[in-house]
Amino acid sequence: MFILRRFLAFIPVALIVALIVFLMLHLSPGDPVAAIAGDSANAHGRKARAADIARIRAELGLDDPLPEQFVRWCMELIQGDLGRSYFLNRPVADLIADRVGPTLSLAGFTIVLTVLIAVPLGAWAAYRQGGWVDRALMGFSVLGFSIPSFVLGYCFVWLFGLKLNLLPSQGYVRYDESIEGWISHLILPSLTLCCIYVALIARVTRASVAEMLTEDFIRTARAKGITEMQVLLGHALRNAAVPIVTVVGVGIAILIGGVVVTEIVFAIPGLGSLTIDAVMSRDYPLIQGVTLFFSMLYMFINLLIDLSYTLFDPRIRE
Repeated sequence: MFILRRFLAFIPVALIVALIVFLMLHLSPGDPVAAIAGDSANAHGRKARAADIARIRAELGLDDPLPEQFVRWCMELIQGDLGRSYFLNRPVADLIADRVGPTLSLAGFTIVLTVLIAVPLGAWAAYRQGGWVDRALMGFSVLGFSIPSFVLGYCFVWLFGLKLNLLPSQGYVRYDESIEGWISHLILPSLTLCCIYVALIARVTRASVAEMLTEDFIRTARAKGITEMQVLLGHALRNAAVPIVTVVGVGIAILIGGVVVTEIVFAIPGLGSLTIDAVMSRDYPLIQGVTLFFSMLYMFINLLIDLSYTLFDPRIRE
């Protein structure tokens, strides 16, 4: 029943997200038609005439009432059509497909790296409360939340890319071209995003594991004579998995926002730079498509995280 409820709840949430994305753009200041008409109406730099603006608005369907535009857009979404970019004159789905590889690579690499660092670090800090690892984690968490990702990114570029010349500081290499080049180009931007993400997950892991270590079943496990490592990993960490997995899902929102900025810093041709270009040109279909893609991706990941709860706590299935 839990799994069925989660799937059914996905549908109305998706509709609400689509409505918010649509209204957010169409009710905000600015007019993409004026920019299009200004660029194409006359070659001598004269202002676009009202007739040109009216004609382009009619061609794009922007003179229809907002409810009619929204229904038309939703019907196109159901058919898998995200529209056509006003300025690039290409299907939005094709533009997203061209840029999604670097973005998903960066996000996936960051999540894996973060979990591998944050979960063991937080668990060990909880086991050695008050020790130097615990104190260092608390100090790192404060720094991780305080330093903006773009500042940290430029610091990494200066240190590892320019001074030490250890890693490439800009660009992107596809994994099918060179695995080594793909990994080396993702290390610095992933480390940039990791700092905030590690600080968040490590602190929650520490708090959750520390709470579990005070429970009666931990004392019972120790009384049976099992090793401390088995107590920490097999009992405390496993029972603390639900809040840890939850904060991993919450951190995805932070990660998505950070990816856009980080891609600009490291000149990665992903959805971040595409989003910036779309916003600057007021390209409604492209902005809607990219925003909707990020929103649905975040919702889908949270759905998977909710479903994973049943693996860690079977009682949730009831």
